[in-house]
Amino acid sequence: MGEPGTKEILSLEDLEAAGNLRTGRRHILALTVENKPGVLTRITGLFARRGFNIDTLAVGPTDDPALSRITITLDGAVHPIDQVTKQLHKLINVIKIRDLEPADTLARELALFKVAADGPTRAEVMGIVDIFRAKIVDLSKRAVVIEVTGTRAKIEAFEQLVRPFGLIEMVRTGEIAVARGRSET
Repeated sequence: MGEPGTKEILSLEDLEAAGNLRTGRRHILALTVENKPGVLTRITGLFARRGFNIDTLAVGPTDDPALSRITITLDGAVHPIDQVTKQLHKLINVIKIRDLEPADTLARELALFKVAADGPTRAEVMGIVDIFRAKIVDLSKRAVVIEVTGTRAKIEAFEQLVRPFGLIEMVRTGEIAVARGRSET
């Protein structure tokens, strides 16, 4: 495989050999499921048996306490996603499945960063926080905890900027997503 930044064309075999199967066709699946024990295990097991790697997974309640919303993001270009969605429909606890089109979807993620920030570096870190419209949620003598909400790209850009100051800890949620407009999920 070529060096980073080279314009060499890579085949699928080269990507598989390197262990990097990211092909760019991202899927965001929004599932409405019954809020019962074991549902999440059955769903993730189905993806594992089909050879899919889940990039992010977020589960939360809906306006109906009997239902939960599961948002799964994954790279679906290597394996056809249709097979998995058909299998998901067969699961008794799955009520509804939507494969959200990334271009027509609002997706957000939450991240907490604990960054070393004492003395002169604290002002620089706080400047980055302002630029990204992030929020400081905890402040101590030697560190600051920052909350960032936004797209995956925004959070990754923020990480790159604060890492040189000394990234002590980072925690990220999975993406949550909703379709734009009036359509329901």
